[in-house]
Amino acid sequence: MENNKPESQVENLSEVLQVRRDKLSELQKMGRDPFKISKYDVTHHSNEVIDQYDSLEGQRVSLAGRIMSKRIMGKASFMHLQDQNGRIQAYVKRDDIGLDEYKLFKTYDIGDIVGIEGFVFKTKTEEVSVHVEKLVLLSKSLQVLPEKYHGLKDVDLRYRQRYVDLIVNPEVKDAFLTRTKALKALRSYLDERGFLEVETPILNTIAGGANARPFITHHNTLDIPMYLRIANELYLKRLIVGGFDKVYEMGRMFRNEGMDMKHNPEYTAIELYQAYADYKDMMDITENVISHMAEIATGSMKINYQGTEIDFTPPWKRMTMEECVKEYAGVDFSEINTDEEALAIAREKGIEITPGMRRGEVINAFFEEFGEDKLIQPTFITHHPVEVSPLAKRNVEDPRRTDRFEAFANKWELANAFSELNDPIDQRGRFEDQVRKRELGDDEACEMDEDFINALEVGLPPTGGLGIGIDRVIMLLTNSTTIRDVLLFPTMKPLRDGSSEADEEAEKKEVKIDLSKVKVEPLFEEDIDFETFSKSDFRVVKVLKCEEVPKSNKLLKFTLNDGSGQERVILSGIKMHYSAEELVGKTLVAITNLPPRKMMGVESCGMLISAVCDYDGEELLNLLMVDDKIPAGAKLY
Repeated sequence: MENNKPESQVENLSEVLQVRRDKLSELQKMGRDPFKISKYDVTHHSNEVIDQYDSLEGQRVSLAGRIMSKRIMGKASFMHLQDQNGRIQAYVKRDDIGLDEYKLFKTYDIGDIVGIEGFVFKTKTEEVSVHVEKLVLLSKSLQVLPEKYHGLKDVDLRYRQRYVDLIVNPEVKDAFLTRTKALKALRSYLDERGFLEVETPILNTIAGGANARPFITHHNTLDIPMYLRIANELYLKRLIVGGFDKVYEMGRMFRNEGMDMKHNPEYTAIELYQAYADYKDMMDITENVISHMAEIATGSMKINYQGTEIDFTPPWKRMTMEECVKEYAGVDFSEINTDEEALAIAREKGIEITPGMRRGEVINAFFEEFGEDKLIQPTFITHHPVEVSPLAKRNVEDPRRTDRFEAFANKWELANAFSELNDPIDQRGRFEDQVRKRELGDDEACEMDEDFINALEVGLPPTGGLGIGIDRVIMLLTNSTTIRDVLLFPTMKPLRDGSSEADEEAEKKEVKIDLSKVKVEPLFEEDIDFETFSKSDFRVVKVLKCEEVPKSNKLLKFTLNDGSGQERVILSGIKMHYSAEELVGKTLVAITNLPPRKMMGVESCGMLISAVCDYDGEELLNLLMVDDKIPAGAKLY
């Protein structure tokens, strides 16, 4: 395990590790090598013994687990054993297990895995315990667990070494037990309603089914590029063409995009499709299945997320995207009919304009900027524009819209669904429009899929489809602030062999720059009076959270501690130079008394200070980072 202790302490720790290896060597010389043991019969777990004490008192039980504490008291000792379900005290007496065995037990370390046999009793302090009559070492721990009171607190290290996290922070297991309950409830809900669980390819020759950047790999035998799936939609709809009426698949999806509190490159999603159903049927399934997951996993359809009560009880609120924009942005798109009018109002309201942008995309941009942040309670946003819905069926009454919805809660998108487009001629046109977007530089736009169009030409019945982001739902059900808390092994930047995170950071700081290639802007020649300059309030700020701003290629959103007791949000266009992940916990400098301004629908309150220069023909940008010992709110003069 990595550590950031002083050198003398590291040397001492190395000595401790050597002692453990020496103990193992001695055991092996004695013919007591624990690693040669392949099996141990366990009759009970810790929680069973404690919960069923009345019926188990005096009965013989066999348990196995990890030693988490030891108290040697001469001829008798106590230890706490931790297994999958909790901890239980064990009483070990020399006269019961024998002198030789007791001597060996006294050499066992915290973290060693043992098996115990004995009878159940209560101590004088009324603690349910096991009086050990037989003890065997099953595995020797050669590492030192984090000590009891401080535990494993380094968040980054907890994710990298989840196995240690689960040992020393057993409450972490609760989120994953809740996750398992919720997923079982989801599957049982669908299975009971006649849905068939299927499996579709993870390796695809076309990255289709969603707008996202894929991971690319290579198939050696076929000598072709392949993509890890960004969605399983197109394969599942092929199964509906083939005659299955209700299908679903839950599994990993892969998107080569940013990482933040709600995004991991691989994540779990479920997609389901039902023949002869529409998007309204999918709304019913969505609100019923998520509320069912909440009730089974947490005991209630109402949950508390970070101090806010969210009520998943059906029915959920429903509003069209245009109604949402009208309510929260004050713009009525029923009166705006041309691309030119839409772009004009977008410029007026400060919406970012992208190449080839049209009316429907402007409506979607308005929704993302002004509407999403208002959707705290579960809400369906319906009838998305055709331009942003390449796989959804057009609305009969208004062909500019689609019969589609997204489900939101806590400002997050949880689900996406629509009446599936089954017109192959219309679908080809939508794909061609996506190809046009790719040519304009949108590397998340869909590719043409001729085989899928062929499947539609064979005949897709009227079909409703739904996709749910499982990890975000679990975040809400477990009150988790980051997706990494609900993934056992989240994606992490690897450390080189033998290096620590401190080594990695040190190497970053040692990057050599050829100063002959650096060009800087000329110094300002105009004078500025000291009174004006002194009005700029430069403060030290600590990065609490950092995340990518959706739909923006430049912006990162910082949540900062500025020493005032209130969190400050600042947006900065430095995404090309830094990942959101690497900036969490850093100490920066910001101007804090600038007037707020809206950027991509988020109010930015201040400006982070960076050093910018031209390096070998490209912009080089470095955020101004200062010593972590400087407190948040410290004023710069």
